[in-house]
Amino acid sequence: MADPNARIRRYGPAALAEAAARIARGDLVAVPTETVYGLAADATDAEAVARIYAAKGRPSFNPLIVHVLDRAAAEALAVFDDRARALAAAFWPGPLTLVLPLREGAGIAPLVTAGLSTIALRVPAHRAMRGLLEATGRPLAAPSANRSNGVSPTRAEHVAASLGDAAPLILDGGACPAGVESTIVAGRTILRPGPVTAAMIAGVIGGVELRREGEAITAPGQLATHYAPGKPLRLAAVRAEPDEWLIGFGAVAGDDTLSVSGDLVEAAARLFDALHRADASAKPRIAVAPVPEEGIGVAINDRLRRAAH
Repeated sequence: MADPNARIRRYGPAALAEAAARIARGDLVAVPTETVYGLAADATDAEAVARIYAAKGRPSFNPLIVHVLDRAAAEALAVFDDRARALAAAFWPGPLTLVLPLREGAGIAPLVTAGLSTIALRVPAHRAMRGLLEATGRPLAAPSANRSNGVSPTRAEHVAASLGDAAPLILDGGACPAGVESTIVAGRTILRPGPVTAAMIAGVIGGVELRREGEAITAPGQLATHYAPGKPLRLAAVRAEPDEWLIGFGAVAGDDTLSVSGDLVEAAARLFDALHRADASAKPRIAVAPVPEEGIGVAINDRLRRAAH
């Protein structure tokens, strides 16, 4: 059996160059932040983002946090108000994630936002993640670098033990200083507590509140609300009824397809785009071809079942 630690490279110029090259070709790189290690991919590359879900065994397409180098890069992707700018000025770079309206034409893969009209953004402080952002020149989607439902990793060895071969390169920047995931804020509501406390946030924007149980959530690290089409959705369809727009897969052709070749990663990458196109079509109903319940197909089917209800 291969040594999982063989994929760990100490952070430095050579390792950073290799990591940037991997990101550019659509690969994944595990990289430390000040909170936990993240599993990073180019947030504009839908297939690269789909590989994150496949690597993590993520059970559904939750929105992912997008990391950028500075507020200017963040404002190119999202619409800021005065409150968001005040929080960014106070806590960026740092362990605060802001959920904001997605800017039209931002170029972020729909899989990153789970098809929603908002995006979760953070400007990290850790030199390794900042170095990778600078070297790639891309916004990076990066959930925690561990299998879903596992313990979040705070050392490179944790990533190797959890993800195995799914993490082809791990940048070792030592132990993460905070050790818990970032605070997530939408407006005045804290969706996920973290290193930036409610008192710290209130000191900048006044009163804040914690999300109450049972409220809809549209942020990473939660049981997220997802985009759902406004039309009835029929699953496991091998042919379309006259009033249906058929999204095909593999041998099942349709008005659109998730993957002609039956590639599940490609299917995951195309899922939200295909649902949006179906929703915008003239047909009043949507049908989707069968997708195998294996690998990332489990996540695709989970998402489709949610959309069908």
